[in-house]
Amino acid sequence: RTIGDRIGEAKASGNLGNTLKILGQFDEAVVCCQRHLDISREQGDKVGEARALYNIGNVYHAKGKHLSWNTAQDPGCLPQEVKDTLQKASEYYERNLSLVKELGDRAAQGRAYGNLGNTQYLLGNFSEAIAFHKERLAIAKEFGDKAAERRAYSNLGNAHIFLGRFDISAEYYKKTLQLSRQLRDQAVEAQACYSLGNTCTLLQDYEKAIEYHLRHLVIAQELGDR
Repeated sequence: RTIGDRIGEAKASGNLGNTLKILGQFDEAVVCCQRHLDISREQGDKVGEARALYNIGNVYHAKGKHLSWNTAQDPGCLPQEVKDTLQKASEYYERNLSLVKELGDRAAQGRAYGNLGNTQYLLGNFSEAIAFHKERLAIAKEFGDKAAERRAYSNLGNAHIFLGRFDISAEYYKKTLQLSRQLRDQAVEAQACYSLGNTCTLLQDYEKAIEYHLRHLVIAQELGDR
């Protein structure tokens, strides 16, 4: 501010916002991220504007998740305040998405699709969540981003469960399992086995369910995860 560097001030405000978000000070975080947005627009900085929109979406997303932890309910069965907060997150992600499309930034589009999928899932809009996660998956494959691909499969599996499409969920969870082994991520492998165990139970394939739950148990024991 002293040297009149508006772009620098915008970036610093954005960083402050992200830090306050991590500290759980969501309302202060929004104020800082909004300043980042306002200055970026004033300076005609489209990249900064896109980043600020994404960051504000993240703050509302984190606030919504934080508020929903106190209410151990299924996605979609949320108090109005939580719904409103997640709806705001979704709106900012949408605005970010249209801007990064305009900028031709595919990686940023992938991130926006993933977060839109996650917010719609929490809101109980499972079909919309699936559409967004499929877009996320396509971009992850485009970039050869195996970790993002794995997350997309997992999220697709979760959303299909709530639509009662257990067989489709099982296929997505198997892909999650396959990729977690490729990535040598044992904790994620255990999580995939757990999801597959539950899905096989829903499909009444109890032998397979036992197999997956035993695998989950073995990894949990190996990792010393009580």
